[in-house]
Amino acid sequence: MTGTVWFVGAGPGDPELITVKGRSLIERAGAILFAGSLVNAAATRWAPPGCTIADSKDMTLAQMAAWLIEQARQHTTVIRLQTGDPALYGALIEVVQPLDAAGVPVRVVPGVSSAMASAAAAVESFTLPEVTQSVIFTRVEGRTPMPEGESLAELARHHCTLCIFLSITLLHKVEAGLRAAGWAEDAPMLVVHKASWPGEEQIVRGTLADIRQRCRDAKIVSQAMVIASPTLGARQWPELVKSKLYDPTFTHRFRRASEAAPAPAPEFLPTQPAPL
Repeated sequence: MTGTVWFVGAGPGDPELITVKGRSLIERAGAILFAGSLVNAAATRWAPPGCTIADSKDMTLAQMAAWLIEQARQHTTVIRLQTGDPALYGALIEVVQPLDAAGVPVRVVPGVSSAMASAAAAVESFTLPEVTQSVIFTRVEGRTPMPEGESLAELARHHCTLCIFLSITLLHKVEAGLRAAGWAEDAPMLVVHKASWPGEEQIVRGTLADIRQRCRDAKIVSQAMVIASPTLGARQWPELVKSKLYDPTFTHRFRRASEAAPAPAPEFLPTQPAPL
């Protein structure tokens, strides 16, 4: 018999942001392999006595897979505890393949991404009616090249919300990509370092013109989410286009409209004289 290896998203940093299911699995785990360079060690505090806990920060991919396979032959529940969500910028498939080859069952528990935690920390919304309804998760090219058609300059031309992972040390490339896509120098930018980490979170606001210097001044050089979005700062806007879902003139299957919709403005054909 072989135990199951669970890939569990530990969330962005605050151990209380792990899912209820993730915590329940930790409470009955026989072995846990956590990414110590990124995951708050406090996330393992619910492990039962006798649980084997190892840090993967100095392991290769092959060593991680071998450790998980060995533990699955000894325990019913084995956990690979990953930062954020396992499906996003993690080596999920690379580790799963050798487990599949060894006949070890695999399950995945999603987690809260640092992108969501960053927006929460800054009380920002990625989407607003008639501003943007799209969010792009991406990164800039470093040692890992970007596929064709996915350069930041190409993606930024959509002028929607951009959550830029793994790029705090490459802010010069972030700036260059946004400028190439036509973003203005005063476009708002947000950087959140260690979003949700108790006592370590830092929030830096700025513009395309000054965000790099502001991050230098704050000494932020790792574990940061970079967000560029036309929605940033909307909390202070004097006017907002409101959601139709909660509009009193809007009917849906749970509520009838309580007010009449305003009459549409008159339309004038080109052949008609405009009113004086």
